Amino acid sequence: MNRLRDETSPYLLQHADNPVDWHPWGEEAFRIAREQDKPVLLSVGYSACHWCHVMAHESFEDNATAEIMNALFVNVKVDREERPDVDDIYMGAVQAIAGQGGWPMTVFLLPDGRPFYGGTYYPKERRLGMPSFTQLMGAVHDAYRNQRDNLEQQADNLHEALKRDVLAIGRDDDSGLTADMLDEAAKSLTAGMDRENGGFGTQPKFPNPISLEFLLRHHSRTNDEEALNLVTFTLRRMASGGIYDQIGGGFARYSVDAHWLVPHFEKMLYDNAQLSRLYLHAWQITKDSAFKSVAEDIYDYILLEMTSPKGGFYSATDADSDGEEGKFFVWTIDEVAEALIPIGDQLPRALEIAIEAFGMTPQGNFEGSNILHLPRPLGETAEVLGLTDDELISAIGLIKRQLYKVRAERVPPGLDDKILTSWNGMMLASLAEAARVLKRDDYLAAAQLCGRFLLDQMLDNSGRLHRTHKEGRSKLNAYLEDYANMIDALLELYMSTFDDAWFARARQLADVALSRFRSDDGGFYDTSDDHEDLIVRPRNMQDNVTPSGNAMMAKQLLRLAAYTGEDRYYEAAQEVLRKLSDAMRQYPQAFAESLNAADMRIQGIAEVAIIGDPDDALMADIVDSLRQPYRPNVVVAHARDDVYEHESIPLLNARKRIDGMTTVYVCRNFACRLPVKTATETEALLAQW
Repeated sequence: MNRLRDETSPYLLQHADNPVDWHPWGEEAFRIAREQDKPVLLSVGYSACHWCHVMAHESFEDNATAEIMNALFVNVKVDREERPDVDDIYMGAVQAIAGQGGWPMTVFLLPDGRPFYGGTYYPKERRLGMPSFTQLMGAVHDAYRNQRDNLEQQADNLHEALKRDVLAIGRDDDSGLTADMLDEAAKSLTAGMDRENGGFGTQPKFPNPISLEFLLRHHSRTNDEEALNLVTFTLRRMASGGIYDQIGGGFARYSVDAHWLVPHFEKMLYDNAQLSRLYLHAWQITKDSAFKSVAEDIYDYILLEMTSPKGGFYSATDADSDGEEGKFFVWTIDEVAEALIPIGDQLPRALEIAIEAFGMTPQGNFEGSNILHLPRPLGETAEVLGLTDDELISAIGLIKRQLYKVRAERVPPGLDDKILTSWNGMMLASLAEAARVLKRDDYLAAAQLCGRFLLDQMLDNSGRLHRTHKEGRSKLNAYLEDYANMIDALLELYMSTFDDAWFARARQLADVALSRFRSDDGGFYDTSDDHEDLIVRPRNMQDNVTPSGNAMMAKQLLRLAAYTGEDRYYEAAQEVLRKLSDAMRQYPQAFAESLNAADMRIQGIAEVAIIGDPDDALMADIVDSLRQPYRPNVVVAHARDDVYEHESIPLLNARKRIDGMTTVYVCRNFACRLPVKTATETEALLAQW
């Protein structure tokens, strides 16, 4: 085994027995490169990446290729999910070189870490205009030995490009943070949506939950029905497609086609965290039970298949199983027929219903098998089958349970069982919100278990977070996104339990972020001030498949400002948003989470303080009135008894029950309306926002 044998990342451990002399990222690799005067070959990927597996099988497991790699380079393997800083820096270089990026990422570095050439997947044999991996390595080695001056100049140019910062072009005042900016961004987003299939663009098709969430906020603020209809149309089409696991719940990473049918079969925690919350919010707005059903299926999938015994959430499952992409998920008609035999007495037409409901054909839609999907609305399928809607729904439920049971006996996709703080924060925030919205005690218990796990295992004695955990080991300095998403999760836990301890921890983490990540010129770096030295200190303001750390932190700071009245939280959020106001207007899809934060800042936050006995029926009605509708810009605090001065939540200061009854204070910037005592009065005050 090579030097990866002691790592905890499942992706790195997949390469621990390669003949390549891999190093993990670290100073030792670069010291050896300097001493031996060799370039560094940096390979970046992740465990659920299909093409990463292809390149590994073709090249990294091949003795002849490994011999060349070991002779000419110092080879470094990085899990992009553990080290988003390294991935972000060198992906920027690859995009500058090739005009596009992706994984596996292959980058060649000088011994001081500066990149001079790179790309993504390289085949073992030359094809489709791409050089073979060995040809590329030979050319790079020759240039390193014989054209060093040119490589140094290329490295200098790339290094300078990587230092450029989007904040340098931003505004220094709040003039760009207007409702007009939000409206223009929404108009641009809706104009770019696919009216035939939903979503954005053509193919491959990614869900883009951050942009869809902004459009829900836009609808909430303006009552724009077109925006809502485009979002709900997209959500229905996605949930009907093969990108959604019709049997087990949960969404795959993306579909390779324009109509959501054929997925890249890997499932990522961050996708399902964001999409579960999006479907939950769509249900709150529309009360369409189909959205609630999808959200609950995602939560149930996560709790059943992606949760560790101690409560943390695993990262991903692979696209491949038993050596084939998608094999775990697809069915032939004969396989379904055999699987459904045990329920034949209960449901004699089970096979006929399955074929019609899931659009199955003898020839299949994926390499001779069927990716199950819903080719038409269930009402139309019920009519074809001569069933009522309720009869069809009941039958499909029985069929799904039986197919799930049979599928569980197949060789499962590989599981990436590392636990990442930021992704866990996303999932925990969604689950905690769902627990109160859907009144699910099981979700709340799971959310609290995860919250305790993260605080016990990811927080060190100094109050600093770790990035990753596996098999009892927590390690790596956490990033801005880890802090931001963890704060979000803790605030959601507080609003679902009104346990002050969750809120106190959220404030502590926010204070660490302000101290360790904040930049002198506004905004935050992605790495802390005591992080290891890299060729640049990354500060990526754009969303990727997950929200940018800066945008997510801005949202949480605005919420904390609403709870505490502290200007330092508000001003730090303002610094991020004012710098990005022009970018949000021009490139809304790249800055959608910043738009969500800007919506919160521009519209303002309703601050609600409740004083009363949680067992009081009137209080239960009030809490329901706050939780059931979609209210993205409301924070709620609670105390059982009258408060003179609250230890951690100043919004509760000087709040008391009137006439001994549950009393509600609705405030803005700590200026409150006259207190009220009923749900109807509370809703009336919030309607004025």
